[in-house]
Amino acid sequence: MCVSMDRAEFSETTLYAGRLRHPEHGLIHVLGYQNTAVSLAADANPSGGGNAMLLHLPARRRMGQENFLSVGRAGEVLSRMVDAVWPMPVGAASAGAMDWMGADDGPRVEVFEHDIYTVLLADDPTLLPAALARVPWRKRPRLDPELLEFYAAHYPGHSLAVCCFDNTEAARAKPLMMWYAPHSPDLLVLPALDCHTGGAPDLTADVPTDHCVLYGTDVAPEGGAPVDYPAGIRHELRGFLPRTVMGAHFGEVRLPNGDFALHHDDLLNGRLDLIHRLRPGSIPAP
Repeated sequence: MCVSMDRAEFSETTLYAGRLRHPEHGLIHVLGYQNTAVSLAADANPSGGGNAMLLHLPARRRMGQENFLSVGRAGEVLSRMVDAVWPMPVGAASAGAMDWMGADDGPRVEVFEHDIYTVLLADDPTLLPAALARVPWRKRPRLDPELLEFYAAHYPGHSLAVCCFDNTEAARAKPLMMWYAPHSPDLLVLPALDCHTGGAPDLTADVPTDHCVLYGTDVAPEGGAPVDYPAGIRHELRGFLPRTVMGAHFGEVRLPNGDFALHHDDLLNGRLDLIHRLRPGSIPAP
């Protein structure tokens, strides 16, 4: 359900993509990501069980720690969106109905703590090995050069978030929420490239899915299902969240390896049947 630095099992993935004009940051996209993760790294490497999820983000400006939003006590923010959508309203899409188709001042790596994760955030994947020593040993994954070369070749101009965790903490992870200025403002993309071996993903493969895919926008807040957010949600977080969401569930179906994508106009028209799989290179780098 995502790409990992070592052997792992992921299930029950929830993805959210939102588009909004923020009073401070302008037109941005917001990504929400949550799954159930079990690292199998220790099975192959008895000296340590550190692992990491990799998320590639089509950000046209350099991202930093400030792009990661703390959910605080609102750890169920994405599950509240799921609860708003299912059972699906009339007209929402099911997986079987979908038509599938195939910076600033030089590179750097920023390392910081976010919830249970130690995050490495880089514009250039090839810089990550040198930063690995800044990750606590118990979370430190092995880095397969083939995987880093894959991202460098297939996702130029993207930010790469490497979210390091250890197996004892994975079960209590809160949702990851982040914002960025996108390459293509009208194309909402959710990272869903799949490979759980630590190696490079197979772009020719069909892969299993277990995803709740959610979309929101501030242009038509009256559309979709209203979300009942937790009481006392942080004001800083609330400004990045939609009033309503629409979504589709993908389970027990194999799809071409790639990301989920939906055009903003199709979202406004409720055309979730036009969600499609996006291959690397489909979004031009700036």
